[in-house]
Amino acid sequence: MTQVSVTIAGRSYRMACEDGEEAHLEALAKAFDAKITDMRRAFGEIGDMRLHVMAALTLADQLSELRDRIKALEAQRSQEEALRRDLAERVNVAAERIERLSATLAAKAR
Repeated sequence: MTQVSVTIAGRSYRMACEDGEEAHLEALAKAFDAKITDMRRAFGEIGDMRLHVMAALTLADQLSELRDRIKALEAQRSQEEALRRDLAERVNVAAERIERLSATLAAKAR
């Protein structure tokens, strides 16, 4: 475990993370700090705890929307994959029919 110091809303926090995850943790803290800064600009000084909670809820809402979008895209992908398999099967059936017709015509031509 590695220790990383991050600054959020002007306060430093010492956090532990897995080796190699330092930059990711710092980026997350920076994004959270930016969200708090944006909310502070929008709502003024309404208290650090309230700003932190509002920022966390806003980010949680965004995460929820992204999860819903991923679910919808996965469902769409599954439908498209099923359609692709169905179309491939229909092409195979048509190809087999064409081969049979071709063989029949070739036999009649002899």
